[in-house]
Amino acid sequence: MILAAGRGERMRPLSDLTPKPLLAVRGAPLIEHQVRALARAGIGDITINLCWLGERIRAYLGDGRRFGVAIRYSDEAPRALGTAGGIVRALAGLGAGPFAVVNADIFSDYPFAALRIGADADAHLVMVPNPAQHPGGDFGLEGGRALASAPHRFTFAGIAVYRVALFAGLADGVRPLRPLLIEAMAANRCSAQLYEGLWEDVGTPERLRTLNAGDGTTMG
Repeated sequence: MILAAGRGERMRPLSDLTPKPLLAVRGAPLIEHQVRALARAGIGDITINLCWLGERIRAYLGDGRRFGVAIRYSDEAPRALGTAGGIVRALAGLGAGPFAVVNADIFSDYPFAALRIGADADAHLVMVPNPAQHPGGDFGLEGGRALASAPHRFTFAGIAVYRVALFAGLADGVRPLRPLLIEAMAANRCSAQLYEGLWEDVGTPERLRTLNAGDGTTMG
């Protein structure tokens, strides 16, 4: 699943007329980089949630055939449901097994084919060293487990694998993800890994300009 329903407030005014996932990074829309990277990893069935200017994303990507994947859409209009809320609404189309989820507004060469989740976890998070705009990080990491509290924390990369059990019994509606992850960590059911390769949170016009002024590196 690619999360693409957000309004992109911090990206305004660029996101006023163009949904943030369609903003161009190094020659292609952000979300196209994600779709192509997932396709290269052998992930051929993709669900994308939509809200703000979602029809433009649907029109651009279509059914995914030209990228070698099958894309379905989960509509949330008139209001984005948050990360967990969006996943809950899309669950019926994600299947019974574990599924990968990636934010549409990151640029990374993380190898999606390497994503794994053990039988002892309901969530597996990819974390990265803290960027300048988020120096405090999100979660700790010790012995392959994510920790809600730790002396040193890393930043959640917006790349993860989840089991349906993490969302079991939740009703449709607006819902953040963090409380569910905290519960899983408390039950020792949240694993994690640190990735130190290319990763950028394309959250503001300044970061977008900096990324486009870079060395031409593309997602691997």
